[in-house]
Amino acid sequence: MPDKCRNCQSPLVHDVVDLGLSPVSNHFRELGDAVNVGQTFYPLVARVCTSCWLVQLTDVETPPHFDEDYAYFSSFSKSWLEHAKSYASQMTEDLSLGSNSLVVELASNDGYLLQYFKNAGVPVLGVEPSANVAQYAKDNHGIDCITDFFGRGVADEIVRRGQKADLVVANNVLAHVPDINDFIAGVAKILTVHGTATFEFPHLMRMLTEGQFDTIYHEHFFYLSLLAVEKIFATHGLSVHGVEELPTHGGSLRVYASHTSSGVHDKDLARTRDKIRTEEAAFGVDRVESYAQFSQLPAKCKSDLLAFFIDARKQGKTVCGYGAPAKGNTLLNYCGIGPEFLPFTSDMSPQKQSKLLPGLNIPVHAPEVIDKEKPDYILILPWNLREEIAGQLAHTREWGAQFVVAIPELEVF
Repeated sequence: MPDKCRNCQSPLVHDVVDLGLSPVSNHFRELGDAVNVGQTFYPLVARVCTSCWLVQLTDVETPPHFDEDYAYFSSFSKSWLEHAKSYASQMTEDLSLGSNSLVVELASNDGYLLQYFKNAGVPVLGVEPSANVAQYAKDNHGIDCITDFFGRGVADEIVRRGQKADLVVANNVLAHVPDINDFIAGVAKILTVHGTATFEFPHLMRMLTEGQFDTIYHEHFFYLSLLAVEKIFATHGLSVHGVEELPTHGGSLRVYASHTSSGVHDKDLARTRDKIRTEEAAFGVDRVESYAQFSQLPAKCKSDLLAFFIDARKQGKTVCGYGAPAKGNTLLNYCGIGPEFLPFTSDMSPQKQSKLLPGLNIPVHAPEVIDKEKPDYILILPWNLREEIAGQLAHTREWGAQFVVAIPELEVF
């Protein structure tokens, strides 16, 4: 029996890509676990619903992704903090937010964003299911946070507290929620009559056209087009009144939504919304045949990356990694790259250091280890931050190191 669409319950029969078996992307292991502790690998297959055109993973039972030891802290990226600060300033001005307003962020992580609203005197509330990062936001930024998964139930709790949001923020979370209708229904409940909700997510079209298959992992249930998002929002009385295109995560959309009955309108943002609608229609996000070429791109990436490693090894060159993002774990597992090619990677997050990458026996060290080992090549796994990371590691040029990214295509620079 085929899987059913998580949105409209139609049968899911059309594969977008099959990446084989993969571990849960952020389940890091302790260094000593390599010898005695096994791991479970799960099918990693994305399909497209031909009724609502929502691209999604097949329904695979995996362990909880967001627990008390969740490894991702947003604040370790300087460029992401700058992105958040700019957004907070923009929205505070555009929506005239002040001491009588309320900003609610869903999946508020470590307070990377809400800190800027709070510092501007705007009341904030976070909703974050991972206890460790929620506690960090409370301890370091004084942010009131509900430690739970957002949906209708949490929305009812917020309303019972006498709160409604003038601005609801959902950055890179819409792909993570298994019941997308429960989530959007919750947004509609807590949004004031003339309030605004913004959603940021990597744009499906960029994934398809640029071969960004590493963004597919078990934490991500969905890969989103504007077309699919508008269909889902409409079910819950929300309309997209504007869109911005963003460079983050390899090319994202920021979607502005409001209650359909509110009549909220922004001429400039609507112009970009209409542009994206036209581009998606031209590409064919509502035609099965438009997805066919994407399935060939992971194999090309694998071939090119393995050829690079084999050639480097033959020449006696050394390679290390930089970063331990979820997308990097998809890439390395799919390509079958272990410590024989990549003896270690490094990451600024202490939560990932002295751990092993999921599915692989590749250790994660502090960035200082790069200076000690002086590799010839540094493979940047979070390729969407390539310029930021290359700047941070500019001193490695002194011993002749070069940087490598594998997506959208193999590049040594």
